[in-house]
Amino acid sequence: MPLAIETFNNTRGGSTVFKALGHPLAAAKGRALVARLAASGPVALYDPDGHAETLHALYPLTDIAIHGVYVQSIEDLGQTRLGHPVHPVTDLAEAPVRLVLIIGFDTARQAAHIAPYLPSGADVVSLDAMRIPDDLLTDRRDYLSRLNFATNLAFLRDDAGQHTRVVTANYWSAYGAQNPLLWLCLFDGDGSILATWTDPLPCVNGVVTIDSAHVRQRFDLGAFTGTLYMHVVGAAGHDIVKYALDTYGDDDTILSCTHDANAWPSNLYAGLPAPRLGERVLLWVQNSHPCPIPPRGIGLNRMGDPAVTWIDQEIGPFGTAAIDVGTVLPGLQWPNQVEIQAGKHFVRPRYEVVEDGGRRWIAHANVQRTDLVADQHLADIDNLMGKGFILPAPVLPTDRYRTTLLPTPMSTAQAHLPIQAIVYDSAGHERARHAFGNLARSDSVALDVSALLTHSGADLTGGFGHVELVYDFAVGDCADGWLHAIFRYHDSETGHSAETSFGSHIFNTVLVYKSEPQSYAGRPPGLSTRLFLRLGPPPWDTVCHLIYPASTPWHPYSRTQLSLTRADGSEVANRDMAIPCGGSYRFVYSQVFTPEERAAAGDRAYVLIRDTTCRLFGYHGCTTSKAFSFDHMFGF
Repeated sequence: MPLAIETFNNTRGGSTVFKALGHPLAAAKGRALVARLAASGPVALYDPDGHAETLHALYPLTDIAIHGVYVQSIEDLGQTRLGHPVHPVTDLAEAPVRLVLIIGFDTARQAAHIAPYLPSGADVVSLDAMRIPDDLLTDRRDYLSRLNFATNLAFLRDDAGQHTRVVTANYWSAYGAQNPLLWLCLFDGDGSILATWTDPLPCVNGVVTIDSAHVRQRFDLGAFTGTLYMHVVGAAGHDIVKYALDTYGDDDTILSCTHDANAWPSNLYAGLPAPRLGERVLLWVQNSHPCPIPPRGIGLNRMGDPAVTWIDQEIGPFGTAAIDVGTVLPGLQWPNQVEIQAGKHFVRPRYEVVEDGGRRWIAHANVQRTDLVADQHLADIDNLMGKGFILPAPVLPTDRYRTTLLPTPMSTAQAHLPIQAIVYDSAGHERARHAFGNLARSDSVALDVSALLTHSGADLTGGFGHVELVYDFAVGDCADGWLHAIFRYHDSETGHSAETSFGSHIFNTVLVYKSEPQSYAGRPPGLSTRLFLRLGPPPWDTVCHLIYPASTPWHPYSRTQLSLTRADGSEVANRDMAIPCGGSYRFVYSQVFTPEERAAAGDRAYVLIRDTTCRLFGYHGCTTSKAFSFDHMFGF
């Protein structure tokens, strides 16, 4: 059974309660509170806000003698919580208890309200006993404010010549944050705390870099593979901690990149590929909570097959473990794909592909939605929304790279996927098209985009372009807008590979359908671009691939500006670019900015990509003489 916690609601957004209860600095206090309750004899629980199940999920109350559960809202009467029928709080006076727990934070007012109904001589405690220090709070008036828990988790490894680097920018100060801080906690694989520290964030849009090798040296640590817990104190604008994560090695053949882990644990994930011959696929499970993942608490199954193989392994609080997909599901091979029964135990997980020859790269699975149903209106509005939902991805230079696309069901409503792929050159001209038909959920059909171009006799202008995965309503109408795919790229020159995955959106139309075209600030439609391009340290170079997808005709050309920015957020130089509507633009950092500009920017610079006329979708990566990395970008 999944943890009985709410992590994300598509109407209300992310939940704060589980973050407040599960903060590393709250964990020891929570265990101490539960121990006190267990030693106190019969206890009454007052649960005015409905958080009892969440508390029990993270800090089991099974050893507590619960006399009764009491509520404030009459509408809650008739419910059962923690196996007890609820009672009106006005009945509390008759409870034979000496201790009452108010299941909530900021409870002074609630405690005053129930004072006339307390049993004679009873003490009152609350979740305020679990509060993290006030100097880590952004809004001290409202403990459960989302800005108090602007947190996320990252995979951090420094072991056997393999390193990781987290890179982001202080975008919170651009929204008005004053002197924000970054509180960090590093957990080892077994969940033990290796180090905690606080660093001030740089000025507005300044770069933040956390390198595993530097952390290891700073705290005199041994080798580790675990979780970095990040908490922005003094946040504004965003309660999301977005970042790029580079994996690199002492050997130049080790290089990959991925991005933020998504801050809300989900019940299901998908888009985990089965290994090819000569590969291992390791699913990295990072327990997001202060309670263990029990044996058989998580499992894997082939997409479309209800038979789940449960993992008979316990993973401790905040622990990290590598699950070998081929061992759990022997005989399953690419292009088959795997569904992850996560039980809300961990955030969006990464997976690592390890080839027999030693090359490896990291990517991530995606959240599989359980709240969607097939939307018949999507086919009906096809004439208004043109291509409607588009999933765009680069086609890398065809003389060197092979591009492969694998559609991945990403909601439980997707019994079928009526889809097609359209390949465009950099100027936005259609060059090839492939109809997948109406794929069943259990189908795993990969498309070799490079081979499709060859068979079509099509050349891409400039040697590169992009591919769009779109719905094909001529063959089916099972669509929900949550269309995903894995994109794998292989470099024939070095033998290295990289992969990324993402979902569809409606792009660049003034018409609005529900929350699309998505806007990160304000109401839809989102018709502008602000992307963060982290730059690899020398001798790496950095590549960026920008796509201008449009569901309906939009401005003929973008008005895109590339601003080379120092680590302190100051601009060094900028370039103006015009991308054709429906086309793409690929650039290499060292070829766009001069040696003098790059020297003035320094080693920790980045490029801010802005466009006020259209929404671009971007991918980035780094290159060495022996390897490359590739993933989609993030905006703020």
